[in-house]
Amino acid sequence: MAGHSQFKNIMHRKGAQDSKRARTFAKLTREIIVAAKSGLPDPATNPRLRSALAAARGVNMPKDNIDRALKKVIGGEDNTNYDEVRYEGYGAGGVAVIIEGLTDNRNRTASEIRSIFTKHGGSLGETGGVAFQFERVGLIRFDRTKGFDTVFEAAVEAGADNVEDTEDALEITCPMDEFASVRDAVIETLGDPMEAKIMWRPVNTISCNEETARTLIKMIDTLEDNDDVQNVYANFEVSDEVAQKLAS
Repeated sequence: MAGHSQFKNIMHRKGAQDSKRARTFAKLTREIIVAAKSGLPDPATNPRLRSALAAARGVNMPKDNIDRALKKVIGGEDNTNYDEVRYEGYGAGGVAVIIEGLTDNRNRTASEIRSIFTKHGGSLGETGGVAFQFERVGLIRFDRTKGFDTVFEAAVEAGADNVEDTEDALEITCPMDEFASVRDAVIETLGDPMEAKIMWRPVNTISCNEETARTLIKMIDTLEDNDDVQNVYANFEVSDEVAQKLAS
C-alpha cells in the first residue's frame, strides 16, 4: 500500500470548488433518485443508494434535499427515466477521456458532449474506443482533515490497496469487486466520505505541457458543467512546474 503520492490527478476537481456546490447537489440528487429506482429505496439493501447517500452527506448536502429526493421515488412523484450513458474520446494532446452521465434525452446529451469535444480540439469516439486505457477500481475519498495516518490505518484494516494524499482529499482505492466491503468498513470507522464509487483509473498517463493542460482542464470544466454529466476521467498528468503555472 502506497503512502503520499506525487501523482497529479485532476479527475475530481469539481468536488473542491465552492462555486459549483449547487450543481454538485443537483447531480447527487439525480444519482440518489436513479439509485433508489434501481432497487429498493432502502440503503440497507441497496449498495448503490448507500454510496450515493454517503457521498451526499460527505459534501454536506442538506438533509432536506436528500429526504426530498427519496420521497420523490417512494411517493412515485418522479416519473423521469434517466439512462446511464458513457462517452469516450480524445482531447488535446491525444489524451483519452471517459464521461459517465445520467440523461433523460440521449440525443441531446450526445450532441452536447460532441460539441464540447470539438470546441476544445478533441474528438468524440465510439464507446469502448479508449476504455482499454483505464481500469475499474473502487474509490473512497475523505476530507484531508481526517488525517492521513488515521485514514491509512482504517484502509489497511478494511483491506484496501492504496491510500493517496492528493491536493483536496485522501483517496482510498481498492479492487472493484471488493468496493462494497471496503467502503462499508471505512465508513464505520471514519464516517461518511466525500465520495464513494467505482471509477475509471488510467493504466498509463500522458504528461502534458501547460498549453495542452489548460485546454484539457477547460474542456473538463465545461463537461462537468453539463447537467447530464456525472463523472469525467482523463489519462493525463502535469509536472510540478506546470502545476504551479496552472495554479497561478
